[in-house]
Amino acid sequence: MSESTEVIGEILESLGLAADYRNVSIELLEAGESRYLRDLKLNHNSTLSSEFLSGKEIGLIGLSVAVNNANKPLADFYKAFAKENEASAEEIAEAVSCASLLSSNNIFYRFRHFTQKEKYTQIPARIRMQIMMKPVTGKEFFELLSLAISAVNGCEMCVNAHEDSLIKLGTTEERIFDAVRIASLVTATGKVIY
Repeated sequence: MSESTEVIGEILESLGLAADYRNVSIELLEAGESRYLRDLKLNHNSTLSSEFLSGKEIGLIGLSVAVNNANKPLADFYKAFAKENEASAEEIAEAVSCASLLSSNNIFYRFRHFTQKEKYTQIPARIRMQIMMKPVTGKEFFELLSLAISAVNGCEMCVNAHEDSLIKLGTTEERIFDAVRIASLVTATGKVIY
């Protein structure tokens, strides 16, 4: 067995996937004996702990990002991780809801930002966002989830607005940074595991 195949097996095992699970990305990395596989394994493992986020928060961020990226294997993994860390069904549903809502918001507000036309800022958005008013996970964590999804989706206006809200809520920059770091690594893992 090659080193690449061995590392792939370790990654798959950690995600609860069968040892023979393969897709185009995995096959190409395996055939090329890519050294990146070691980085991928370490990066994925680094998403599972944080000095600034609880295990439940990590699981919910991972789930929200995986759902945002339409990645079933990672959504299943982070849902299970969130549950293992005492996330309720309501909190899990809220992480999924956040991914959906922020996808619409990110497109809408990115459009407003890109066009920079005053007229578009005067027209009501007509996007229902009741979930943001009294989130099950609490205002601070819902803002953190929103920031992570906005960063993944590349909405500068949304990232700035959520980061500003978090700072005003007393969130540390280290906590914000770690949430975005985890979101970036979940997204990177999803380019190989899908």
